[in-house]
Formats: sequence, C-alpha cells, structure tokens
Amino acid sequence: MNAKHHLLALTATAAAVASVVSLALFPIASNAQASSSAPVAVSAPRDGVEDAAIRPFKAAIPEAALADLRQRIAATRFPDRETVDDRSQGVQLAGFQDLVRYWGSGYDWRKAEAKLNAYPQFVTRIDGLDIHFIHVRSKHPGALPMIVTHGWPGSVFEQLKIIDPLTDPTAFGGQAADAFDIVIPSMPGYGFSGKPTGTGWGPERMARAWDVLMKRLGYTQYVAQGGDWGSVVAQVQGRLAPQGLLGIHVNMPATVPADIAASLKSGKPAPAGLSAKEKAAYASMNRLYTRGGGYAGMMVTRPQTLGYSLSDSPSGQAAWIYDKFADWTFSGGVPERSLSRDEMLDDISLYWLTNTGTSGSQLYWENNNNNFNVVEQRTREIKVPVAVTVFPGEIYQAPKSWAQKAYPKLSYFNEVSKGGHFAAWEEPQLFAEELRAAFRPLR
Repeated sequence: MNAKHHLLALTATAAAVASVVSLALFPIASNAQASSSAPVAVSAPRDGVEDAAIRPFKAAIPEAALADLRQRIAATRFPDRETVDDRSQGVQLAGFQDLVRYWGSGYDWRKAEAKLNAYPQFVTRIDGLDIHFIHVRSKHPGALPMIVTHGWPGSVFEQLKIIDPLTDPTAFGGQAADAFDIVIPSMPGYGFSGKPTGTGWGPERMARAWDVLMKRLGYTQYVAQGGDWGSVVAQVQGRLAPQGLLGIHVNMPATVPADIAASLKSGKPAPAGLSAKEKAAYASMNRLYTRGGGYAGMMVTRPQTLGYSLSDSPSGQAAWIYDKFADWTFSGGVPERSLSRDEMLDDISLYWLTNTGTSGSQLYWENNNNNFNVVEQRTREIKVPVAVTVFPGEIYQAPKSWAQKAYPKLSYFNEVSKGGHFAAWEEPQLFAEELRAAFRPLR
C-alpha cells in the first residue's frame, strides 16, 4: 500500500536494511469477521460448495466502540518530545498531540460511515474468506469495468474521490466514452474484509480472488489498477493474465533493474553512467532502505509483536499511520497540505475500529519479495499492456528508461506534476484523467 515498500531493516547497516527491505509478499488464509466491533456476516460452505452470494453491506460501527475509542484517546500517555527539530526521529509530538486531541473531541466517525455508505457496498465469500467491496456501475453504456486495489496504510477510503469522476466522466470534464464501472475491494485483513486465520493470502491469491470477484459480478472483460500493495497485486494479475483481463495501470511500479538492486542492497554509491533521473531514483530508494524502511522491517519480521501495541493504543495506531502520510504525500512532510485531518482520521479510525492493525501488518510477513525490483516482481512475465503514471511525491520516481526495460508490454507512461503515494486520494481529478488516458486504447 505499502508499503510495502517492503522490506526492511533491522541492523545498522544499509546493506542489512536493504536485504530485509526486500521482504514482503505472499500467502494467507481465512476468517470471516472484520472485528468484534464491526461484524461481517459469515456464510459457511454447504456440501463443500462455497456460497457465492453477494450480500449488501453497510458500515455501522456500534456506539460502544466509538465511546471506547474516545475514552482510550483521553487516557493517552504521550512520550517526551523528540530531541531534534525535524522529523528525523519520527512523528513530532506537538502537532501529533493536536491531531489526537481533535480525534477524541472533534472528529465524527459517523461522517466517515456516511461517505462509505453513499456508495453500494457488498460482501462475498471467495476462497474461504469474506471480501468487502464497493461496486458502482456507470450510467453510461459501454463503461469499462475496472478493479482498483488499495495498499497499506491505506484503505478503500483512498479511492472514494475517484469514483464519481470515473463512473460519471461527463460531470468531470471527460466524455461518456471514458466511463468505468468501478470495483474497489478491501484486501484480506483490511477494513471490513475477513481476517485470514492462517497463512497463504498473498498477492497471487488476491489476484486470483479478484478475477473470481469480477466474473462473479458478470464481467467478462476488465482492467486492473493499483498503488502500493495494489501495484503488486495488479502486476501479479498481469502476470497471471486470466481470460478477460485487458491491461493494468500502476502508480508504484517495480522498475529497479537487477544491477541497481544489487548496488542498493550492498550499500554502494550509485553506479557510474546513470542519467539524472536514474540517479534521483537511486537516491530515493537508498533513503528508503537506510532511513525510511524501519516500519516494514518490523511488519516483515514481527507483525504479531507489533500488533499488541496497534490493537491496544489508538494513539499508537494513529502515529504508526500518520508517519507514512507525512513521508509519502506530496506535502513536504506536512500531510495536512494534501489531506484533511478528517480524511486521515477516517483511514486511521477504520484500522482501529476493525482492529486490523495486526492483520494488515501480517501481509508484510507473508511477503518475501522486494516490491520495487524487476526480478522479484517478475515484471517481464506480464502478458497484458502495462500503464504507468509517475507522481512526484511517490517513494521513488521511476525513470522511463527503467520502465521500458521492466515492462516489455509498456503501453503508457506519464510523469505528472503533483500528487504522491496516495495519488487517488490526493489528486482525484488528475488520477482519473490518467486512468482515462491509460486505458482508452483498450476499450
């Protein structure tokens, strides 16, 4: 989401960090409740046949869970102030205290629920697990079906603002011929989807499940989009190339060549002969591996240990996520420039109220690949057209020279001037325009 970014860190050397950072991806398995406070109905298989019913869903967190959240926030014991005047030690105390106090006294989760419930939501059981998803059909005939996958620390809240521009393009500067039907699932262990109770739910299993979902909805052809973990899933979809998948779009592409990946892992300086954009990409990846990947190191190696804190302290959960909003939005480290306080708290609250901090982290433990590298992501095996949009606030800005080598079927590449890792959330109109352009040749 993620993110997965994967990977990371546990020793003091950049080389060790880069090798841990390379971990993050594969399997999980099944459970059917989103949380004790936000139950999702479970449908048990009958006679060995999985129930393929699609059940309507509305978000409705019990008031007792919200009262408990406010009580816990009020009882927060904050740490002492950081010993530096910048973000180099993490989330800074003064501003974060303001956010947490607002969360406890001014924020209204019911408005977040209303945002979700404004769109049709459903739950269906796939491969033993209940999957929550938003599904909006365009009023325009011939709309192109698209499944969009979020990442960590995101959720379906990331994509809400692109639904209207994509399903009703004529109201947002587009043409009826650019319309999409949109399907936005919550990944297993995230939001209102079920939580795996065993191993096995990695990107490949998700990619197969998404194909089941799209065909269960009656689509015989569709495209896929993803950022963060969603990019990983979309690339696996492209590699598996199920019948009917026309193409994919990613905004966190895996383009790092094998020789560059080896240099990064060893902690060496950038190789000679790189272009200016390639040097910039190398520097960004090196910063992630040496200064920005500790979060992934913990989730890759000890998600359960981390989970005790994430499940018990809402302020701890908030800081864990807010740190990435600061790192990965196109905001110069001040995420409020890109996202409102309420938008960030919508996402943070969803993790808290569904108690998915641990299950979301376990996806990293399942991962054993570096999500930025060509070899680990097997990008050259992708069998469908690949579209890439590079946003200036992404973890790294993939050079076109790397993308062309990474994706033999690269069909679209564009660098835009604003937006970050959470591009659909930060710049929904621009994001929608990119998807229209990227997929127009596939209609």
